[in-house]
Amino acid sequence: MTILAANWKMHHGPAAGRDLVRQVLARVRPKQGRTLLFFPPAVSLPAVAAEVAGRQDAAAGIQNVHWEAKGAFTGEISAPIAVEAGATWALVGHSERRHTFGETDAETGRKVHAALAAGLSPMLCVGEKLEERQAGTTENVVARQLAAGLAGLDAAAVERVTIAYEPVWAIGTGVNATSQDAATVHRAIRAWLRPRIPTGANSRILYGGSVNAKNAAQLLAEPELDGVLVGGASLAVESWVAICEAPRP
Repeated sequence: MTILAANWKMHHGPAAGRDLVRQVLARVRPKQGRTLLFFPPAVSLPAVAAEVAGRQDAAAGIQNVHWEAKGAFTGEISAPIAVEAGATWALVGHSERRHTFGETDAETGRKVHAALAAGLSPMLCVGEKLEERQAGTTENVVARQLAAGLAGLDAAAVERVTIAYEPVWAIGTGVNATSQDAATVHRAIRAWLRPRIPTGANSRILYGGSVNAKNAAQLLAEPELDGVLVGGASLAVESWVAICEAPRP
């Protein structure tokens, strides 16, 4: 299964989001073994969810959830509310949530639990900062984030979580990890997950970080990558269609 996920961040209101999805789905026909995901801003979620409703190969997700189902948390969105708005997926622990808004490793674990409890498919983001990569601690950082994000889950629950490896130094910088760089970390993630999931279960691991129409095919040609999580290049119809249609061996 190849997953192509668009994280719009704080772009595209309901009208623009609806129009973009409509144009993309008109040009990207369903293909067996490929899933298209859209993570719009929360206010655009119902519009996007309505557009993907007729396509079994497409789904909408929420960019962030709170770990409580309800309460006095002004500005937050709970997993059950996200489901009611049309989400079937949830991003958890994106680097911008961690490093801009101070989300802790422990909080990612609570959010994964909340997403699973509401019936959402969590996509747990992990990745190292530049100084951590330069210090040679990438695998230790990723292992710490995985341990916290998946803490307390049984094997069946872990199997429901998709991992997105996003090296922080490559997000929005125009510098992406090579397919070989990504594959090395993906193998380390699979090795960490292997004893924690049922024998034979396949872990889905995406790469994110300055993915664009020019490098998508090369990245997707790497067998260790189960897909890509895309930011800026998913905001325009032409570039997102090119990524969605990038050949995969």
